[in-house]
Amino acid sequence: MRLRRWLQPGIGVKRWLLLMFLGLLLLALGVAHVIRQVTPDLQPGGIAQTVISAITLQFLPFPLRGLVAGGVGAALVLIGAWRLARALTDPLRLDEETPIADVIYQKRFLARGPRIVAIGGGTGLSTLLRGLKEHTSNLTAIVTVADDGGSSGALRAELGIPPVGDIRNCIAALADAEPLMSQLLGYRFPGGRDVDGGPVHTVPGGLGGHAVGNLLLAAMTAIEGGDFEEGVRRMNRVLAVRGKVVPASATPINLVARTRDGVEVIGQSTIMRTPGIERVWIEPRDVQAAEEAIAAIADAEIVVLGPGSLFTSVLPVLLIPAIQRAVAAAPGIRVYACNVATQVGETEGFDLADHVEALIAHTQPDIVDLVIANDRFDGEDVPWPADAVEPRWPPDVEPAPHLATEAVASLDDPHHHDPERLAAAILRAIEREGPAVRRERVARTA
Repeated sequence: MRLRRWLQPGIGVKRWLLLMFLGLLLLALGVAHVIRQVTPDLQPGGIAQTVISAITLQFLPFPLRGLVAGGVGAALVLIGAWRLARALTDPLRLDEETPIADVIYQKRFLARGPRIVAIGGGTGLSTLLRGLKEHTSNLTAIVTVADDGGSSGALRAELGIPPVGDIRNCIAALADAEPLMSQLLGYRFPGGRDVDGGPVHTVPGGLGGHAVGNLLLAAMTAIEGGDFEEGVRRMNRVLAVRGKVVPASATPINLVARTRDGVEVIGQSTIMRTPGIERVWIEPRDVQAAEEAIAAIADAEIVVLGPGSLFTSVLPVLLIPAIQRAVAAAPGIRVYACNVATQVGETEGFDLADHVEALIAHTQPDIVDLVIANDRFDGEDVPWPADAVEPRWPPDVEPAPHLATEAVASLDDPHHHDPERLAAAILRAIEREGPAVRRERVARTA
């Protein structure tokens, strides 16, 4: 334990050390005053007089007495404070390598971070959360409940609960022990079977294909008497995540799409593989939003839409009427984080402007203030069934949102975002573009 780390600004320790020092100083002055009062009444040469003379260092020259007493006192105070801090904080240490002072500083720093709401689902939202959790703990993820494939779809069909897969991924992303927690919650029991080359479905009544985290969320919902929102809330607390994960609704949502050829497609797992999508909607259309989600949006300084599958992750949340109204009326800056690559099926051939135009067409014109897009394409030679999202701008919408481009793609996997790069780019863009965005919003409402 290094004393310098405990005295760094922002950890909140120096003020209490100073208060403790002042208390000890006053206590010492009080004891000295009492000794001075009783000393004249003692018999010269007696045992009491000898003991007090030794305690008060009468055998030393007068100038040295204060220095010796002060030095010994300061050493005792530091040793005592150090050992007390060790005794109190060692049980809280996450691991032997991480100093507890660093952990406390991180917690206090994150608690002062901006209030951010992230909306979407899939791997895109969990990627964003991994980056944002290093900047703030005031973080709320509002997650889609439209998934109908794999373990989530099987649990949805068997138990009647909303899909839990995306929620599980977001909870794992916000956990302090994130890599290990992701492995644990994402572990799938063997025995699943592949249906028509699509998502893995489980054998009814068995564990095959189910992820551990999905079963935990289903169990927590059952413990709470079928209250899905409370079950997710308890899961947040059990795993002690940074921020919280909230389902967009406690009601399972069915996603429906219509292609440009007029073909109607039902189900998120089917729509995501369907090209030429023209329109998507949810059923029931008047589904109730989670109250916690609405409150978080109203209190947020930043609302981030995406990244993630446009038609099957981001829009299913925004198509819930109450959430769409809340985002449109949100006082914070609304940011759309566009994917760095298109997706086979739903967004084949889409460029940046196409993404924004589809988002606005399904919601309303002023729902986005700022768009974050990738401008690094040096990984295009990596094998991938789709293409990089070309940065065509502006979109055919009015008013056009502000645009900020940065290298947010991962160096190792250039068709996905890098968590740290994306989070930093969003915060920098808001700092840079925020004043202009706020002025324009005030002018539109004047």
